[in-house]
Amino acid sequence: MMRKVADCRDMPSESGCTLTISGEEDEVVRAAAEHAASVHGHTDTPELRDEIRTHLKNEQAMARG
Repeated sequence: MMRKVADCRDMPSESGCTLTISGEEDEVVRAAAEHAASVHGHTDTPELRDEIRTHLKNEQAMARG
């Protein structure tokens, strides 16, 4: 399964948050919603989770050195 990434830099924010969360889609949406509520003052609603889901990206393979 393709891992997903939620990056706070892709969301409208006044705080300049740079947190990035990666994992399986449902894990990322849950963690990002909890972060949005606890750090950014949003209410964790189904609508917020839907918005987060629309901003998810596929995780790029990390370069190996």
